[in-house]
Amino acid sequence: MDHAHHTLFEDVAKMLTLGTDRRQSMRWLLAGAASLQGCGAGGSSGSTAATLGTTTTTTTTTTASSACAVIPEETGGPYPADGTNSAAGGVANALILAGIVRSDIRTSVATASGTAPGVPLTIKLKVVNVGASCASAAGVTVYLWHCDRDGNYSLYSSGITGENYLRGLQEADSDGNVTFTTIFPGCYSGRMPHVHFEVYPSLAKSTLAANRIKTSQFTFPAAIMSEAYAATGYSASVRNLANITLATDNVFSDGVSLQSASVTGSVALGYVATLQVGVSL
Repeated sequence: MDHAHHTLFEDVAKMLTLGTDRRQSMRWLLAGAASLQGCGAGGSSGSTAATLGTTTTTTTTTTASSACAVIPEETGGPYPADGTNSAAGGVANALILAGIVRSDIRTSVATASGTAPGVPLTIKLKVVNVGASCASAAGVTVYLWHCDRDGNYSLYSSGITGENYLRGLQEADSDGNVTFTTIFPGCYSGRMPHVHFEVYPSLAKSTLAANRIKTSQFTFPAAIMSEAYAATGYSASVRNLANITLATDNVFSDGVSLQSASVTGSVALGYVATLQVGVSL
């Protein structure tokens, strides 16, 4: 499957295969609501590691909601690689790969060895149990994945079906925290930039998608996206971001108060994104 198929229509089609709940119904009613619009800055394309050319360090912070609420359920999309669909002629399941339990997800594991270039990004999620007044959800496991800077997904997209980078599992510590070292994801046609994740009750149960207790996505502040996409290698993201908004995105159109990460950092130093993830255990 190549990048040309990463369209709004494919994501919508995938979402329509899910059971309809109250939140999904409201999504279509509110899809036309005005919301935050991203805008891009110029950059150059390339297939080698990103050039972090800026010499001025900046820090931008956006505060995400810390309310004790369950994060919305969302589609896992067409490229989850959790054993629920096929890619390259076989079942795509990164959950069972040797080495998939790791913090740094920039390089492939098992028999693959490719590395995804891009602006450095550290993702810090704090998982809390809403059913226990948002106490830390120690021991839960998060499977996280996203596209590369070109908008392609490992295991699925043409040219990288043999790679499994930008996917990883982490078991939450005693405070419910998981950390992933990755790259800033690109923006492909029809979707706002986003990161997918699934939450499992434990590491032992994370090899089977049927055990997941939450599937969701999160995004980033518009100013951060524009700044990151000025870096080398993200020129396609600049163009794609100019043609999509949160209001027209088929996942985020009903609001992102619980799905917008707080971000600090810069292109030169890399970014750190933090988000509280409420689940019901």
